Amino acid sequence: MNQRLTSLIGKSTITFIIFIGLAGSLNAQPDSTSTAPAAAATGGDVAAGAAVFKANCKACHAINEVVVGPALKDAQKRWPSKAAMVNFIKYPQKVIDGGNPYAKGLYDKYKQYMPNHDFLSEGDLENVYAWIVQESNAPTVDLTAQAAPGATDASDAGNSDSGFLAPVVGILLVTLTVVILLLVVVINLLSRIIENKKEDLNEADLDQLEGKVNWSILFGHPLFKGVVAFVFVMMIGKAVFDKMYSIGIQQGYAPDQPIAFSHKLHAGMYEIDCNYCHNGVNRGKSATIPAANVCMNCHNSIKIESPEIKKIWKAVEKNKPIKWVRVHNLPDLAYFNHAQHVNVGKIECEQCHGPVKEMEVIQQFSPLTMGWCINCHRETVVKADGNAYYDKMVELHQVKFGKSTMKVEDIGGLECSKCHY
Repeated sequence: MNQRLTSLIGKSTITFIIFIGLAGSLNAQPDSTSTAPAAAATGGDVAAGAAVFKANCKACHAINEVVVGPALKDAQKRWPSKAAMVNFIKYPQKVIDGGNPYAKGLYDKYKQYMPNHDFLSEGDLENVYAWIVQESNAPTVDLTAQAAPGATDASDAGNSDSGFLAPVVGILLVTLTVVILLLVVVINLLSRIIENKKEDLNEADLDQLEGKVNWSILFGHPLFKGVVAFVFVMMIGKAVFDKMYSIGIQQGYAPDQPIAFSHKLHAGMYEIDCNYCHNGVNRGKSATIPAANVCMNCHNSIKIESPEIKKIWKAVEKNKPIKWVRVHNLPDLAYFNHAQHVNVGKIECEQCHGPVKEMEVIQQFSPLTMGWCINCHRETVVKADGNAYYDKMVELHQVKFGKSTMKVEDIGGLECSKCHY
């Protein structure tokens, strides 16, 4: 009898463990279906603020977590006014150099300047401020992955609302605990009854009664072995999949260059526009690597005795190109056009290349995977204002499909032949 009850308890426990595992896998992705109200008490459009944040700030900031920069929860309370906080977002280096104690404290802690966001309009900054205020007051743990209402992350596709499983799991846990306690009580009660009637039992029953609990029944049960084997295989499979999936992804790649060129100095401190050196970004597929004569426009009279500048002079004198090491690589099967994204799409360099103004040595900031590109196409709203080419398409989407915005995916941004042909 003890062996049968032990086996029953073991099977119940294994079944519950399996259910907990399935529930955990369903609950692994956070629920991102909550909808932000259209406007906050701060006077900004929260939905628009969420979109601006995702496009320009999400790479370095989260609400409740430290990413590259500080967590933004209650950031509005750490500034004397909204205007002061907005001004810091637009011109962080100027505010820090101006002696603001809180801004200087941030720089001393994180040891890097946040890039200027003066390209954002006053309305954009008002909306981002309103979104930060709302997210700071929200009860959820982390809403930085939340898209603007109507926008869908690739990582959210197919995920249903599984929040209801938490109370269900709790109820089942309590139920299983009660059942096990009742079984223990029943075992003790039956043992006492049988102990008083030993004389009526035959020899086989006495052996069964006096036998010890055999735990090998539980650990040797095929179901238990199957669960252990399944978990082990899944862990090994995940490790192998993660390793294989990372092949060809060079995020963080920062090779040594033949000349020590500092983007932090040129683009950050001296605020040289990216287009000055990478002048092909508005005109063609490639952003182009600057020729030595572009460097000489300044360095024919500035720091001409520097050992690094002498390397450029040497290349000019020998009429040989500088052998820069390429950092951002795409496979030959993928087509990408800088002019299309920068000129028409109005994409800022920092959105893909990260905080270049803070990089001493340039590195690959984004993963540059196909999924990363597709997700951007799903989220990015087409910059159709002032472009007559899109007028009829925008009208079609608004009238026929009832969409307030037209995204890149709506104009063929997910078609294979756009990037592969």
